[in-house]
Amino acid sequence: MPDLLKLNIADRLRTAASRWPHQRCVVFPEGRDRNGRVSYTHSTFAQLNQETDDLAAGLQQLGTTPAHKLVLMVKPGIEFIALTFAIFKTGATVVLIDPGMGRKRIFDCLDEIEPDGFVALPIVQAIRQARGKRYPKAKINVSVGRSVNYGGLPYQKLLVMGKNRYQTVETLSTDRAAIIFTSGSTGPPKGVVYEHGMFNAQVDLLQQQYQIQPGEIDLPGFPLFALFNLAMGVTTVIPDMDPTKPAEVNPLRIIEAIENQGITQAFGSPALWNRVGRYCVEKSIKLPSLKRILSAGAPVPVPVLEKMKQSCSEVHAEMFTPYGATESLPVCSISASEVIEETAARTAIGQGTCVGKQFPQVDVRVIRETSGPISEIDSAEECPINKIGEIIVRSPSATREYYNRPDATALAKIPDGDRFWHRMGDMGYFDDQNRLWFCGRKAHIVRTDEGLMYPVCCEPIFNQHSRVYRSALVGVGEAGMQLPVLIVEPEGGCFPVSSSDKKSFLEELRVIASQHELTRLIADFRFHKKLPVDRRHNVKIHREELALWAAGK
Repeated sequence: MPDLLKLNIADRLRTAASRWPHQRCVVFPEGRDRNGRVSYTHSTFAQLNQETDDLAAGLQQLGTTPAHKLVLMVKPGIEFIALTFAIFKTGATVVLIDPGMGRKRIFDCLDEIEPDGFVALPIVQAIRQARGKRYPKAKINVSVGRSVNYGGLPYQKLLVMGKNRYQTVETLSTDRAAIIFTSGSTGPPKGVVYEHGMFNAQVDLLQQQYQIQPGEIDLPGFPLFALFNLAMGVTTVIPDMDPTKPAEVNPLRIIEAIENQGITQAFGSPALWNRVGRYCVEKSIKLPSLKRILSAGAPVPVPVLEKMKQSCSEVHAEMFTPYGATESLPVCSISASEVIEETAARTAIGQGTCVGKQFPQVDVRVIRETSGPISEIDSAEECPINKIGEIIVRSPSATREYYNRPDATALAKIPDGDRFWHRMGDMGYFDDQNRLWFCGRKAHIVRTDEGLMYPVCCEPIFNQHSRVYRSALVGVGEAGMQLPVLIVEPEGGCFPVSSSDKKSFLEELRVIASQHELTRLIADFRFHKKLPVDRRHNVKIHREELALWAAGK
């Protein structure tokens, strides 16, 4: 059976090292010289493969086995990538927790995992030491960083300990490779269990869809996407930015890296490309080497797509917005050109955001919304074309469970013989061209006494106002009797200060609402200086938080 194939996702690094041993694998901006020029350090595929072998051997010498779960908390860079693949090579599970989710949530995730060790920054090791009783199983600890060592074997000593001593560990495609926690944008973060075969399928789907070629050079604005590059024979250039704050990125640093390294592909959240695109258009900057831009995390505003397209001088350069989630990625994809030329006009009148057609080998259905678990796929009623319902996905890269969360797993997965479907938690529909349209999260539906209102459908109607940067529709009150409230974040310098300005701005919004059937129920408008967003992509609006704010709680 294919599911029982011997496979470790690190095999793809070994293959890349044998095919392109001298090609740069990871490039890192180490600092600047006295003239402000960036100095880079790098590792070739052969060097990185050897380094991961030695690190894996060092971990084995410390007692690491395939049964162990090791939390990896280091800064993006060569060490992060090397350690991830080293843990894969030991057969152990790498646990990745987004540092931007906040201290309490991080500790909650760690309590749930009960880690067998920490491969982490010195400050993390110091916290582990201070809370030693909280993690009694954490016996395998490695310190990664230049500051004072608060516990754990230093990275360099781990390398020396394992030099040329790696013992190959056989894993199956169905063996656990990683636990990656969701951002928790619509509830508590959950540990998504990834198997080696799922990672392998992800790489194949992305590489085939976008025709990514070995030898390309990628700038990943989200650290995890760097891991795909190693498996594709693509050079990774680590961007000079705080990955937890893409909305605050210095566009000059991104442009500098693209120009210095001849970047051919780049991934970033809509918040990152909003900053870069605006700057490029304002300064008439072109990015000649870029031929492919990817953006995900939330619907990408049309102005962002337009500005980034305008910034690329390559005739065939394109921007794509793949749709998916931590539990199932990728699912669908659409190009900026198709959005700008065909679907944006429909988004503007409330028809949702088109996320395109599904990837090959990925099955997508839209089913009638159901609140509880679905015992089998035959119990799920499929919606007709243009009817909004729940989006479900069956894919070789879809994950089958949450770690230690049987109830959440039962709610999110639909059995289908020896396979399963993942419930995305999103609402949407198929159009008559078999394109999927996203209408928002199921948890964000505003349930009024006259029917359902979908935020991602309603908000673009108001976002076209010249003074509106973005907006969020939330429901106040009991489900089924909720009152819709639209919260508006004005463009910079456009926040109403005087009572007369506020009055006229509100009246303009009311007029817009009255002109559309989808928005006629909205009578309550509020202004907010900065809408709360997720820490991972800085773009998913925390509507739950805003609903409490609107209710005065």
